[in-house]
Amino acid sequence: MNSQPATPANAETGAPGGPSFGLSYGYGTDRGLRRELNEDSFIAADPVFAVADGMGGHEAGEIASGMCVRALGSAPELAAGVRTASAADLQACLLRADAGIRNATGARAGTTLSGVVVVEQMGLPYWLVMNIGDSRTYRLSQGEFTQVSVDHSEVQELVDSGDITAEQATIHPRRHVVTRALGTGDETEADFWLLPIQEGDRIMICSDGLNGELGDDHMFRILSTVAHPQDAVDALIQAALRSGGRDNVTVIVVDAKNVLNDAGIATTAPRPEVASEVEEDTLPRAWVNGTDEPSPADQEEGADGKQ
Repeated sequence: MNSQPATPANAETGAPGGPSFGLSYGYGTDRGLRRELNEDSFIAADPVFAVADGMGGHEAGEIASGMCVRALGSAPELAAGVRTASAADLQACLLRADAGIRNATGARAGTTLSGVVVVEQMGLPYWLVMNIGDSRTYRLSQGEFTQVSVDHSEVQELVDSGDITAEQATIHPRRHVVTRALGTGDETEADFWLLPIQEGDRIMICSDGLNGELGDDHMFRILSTVAHPQDAVDALIQAALRSGGRDNVTVIVVDAKNVLNDAGIATTAPRPEVASEVEEDTLPRAWVNGTDEPSPADQEEGADGKQ
């Protein structure tokens, strides 16, 4: 694992609205069955949970993703017990990470980032979701499983324009080309969503080594039937490996319980339960289009793109 979380897996922590509110979480990462290196990094230290997926050769991707999560871990507004971070605070932190990655790697490496920060507004807790690139954040809430983040990728642009379907996007030849990343390219602005935390919410954050192997139905089936967050993480990673494990795979699962409602009452409702052969990598669009492309030496061992 490239980022050591500051608190133990499955830790339960106090949060907005009083001591009854709790978070339970698990995490894990695997280099997969095809990769020599694991260039994913992650942070799982309340209030911030995020996955960064590095791009670049000769461990540069690991450097980029590691710098990104360390920037989050060292930000005062994301310190343990602090629930005041805003989207502007996070964007400023990501810009600092972007500058650091560029200086350290000569703009020859980059990273995606997706995740959540737990924040408080008017005494109630929220998920502040952030995303840049094609790592993903999902939410299982009241039995409904949805992808919150929207990929910054060429195929997502084609889906949005109606040129291809979501199903066609999964096999499109340019499905691994990202349009935004930290450390490389011109687009470094993240997207943000603010979602009220509901009782029983389950957040899943992953690198594309997971959703590239498992469809939404498969991920939903595991998340909705495996109760413990660490067990769910382990089951998801193992399922990705059984499906091919062609990329690094990193997963964080975060559960919320005893969430205060609008009347200030903690609820304890149970979670609803419901019963290619060629190695591929994600690349920044600039590299694919022939600008700022790494040298052949930087592309050895299949590490020319996002791991």
